Amino acid sequence: MKSCVRAALALAVVSTVLAVSGPSHATAFAAWQVVGVPFGDTLNARKYPASTSQKQAAYPNGTRLQMTGRCTGGVDLLDLSGQPHWQQRQAIRYRWCEIWHDPAQNGHFVTGWVYGKYIAPAE
Repeated sequence: MKSCVRAALALAVVSTVLAVSGPSHATAFAAWQVVGVPFGDTLNARKYPASTSQKQAAYPNGTRLQMTGRCTGGVDLLDLSGQPHWQQRQAIRYRWCEIWHDPAQNGHFVTGWVYGKYIAPAE
């Protein structure tokens, strides 16, 4: 009987940890910011990595973004983190990178995509 209780308790703990941690690609880090957007314009965050995809939100220059680390073409921002900033920017310049954000500002965070030309490692 004790082993059944221990097994049930272990299963409950594992289930809780998995539910809280979520998918690994959604592990966010806030180390990039919006840069180079023309005056009076904003960087659009989109639902999918395409300029024709639904716009979720818009961010002005200087906004810090929570990146998941994933970019199109298999680029991982964590793999680039040891490189000089100019090399990191060059690696993602023509790629879409995934962010973790709250477009409606209601506590409901979702993933979205921004174009790499307009983001840079935060100083």
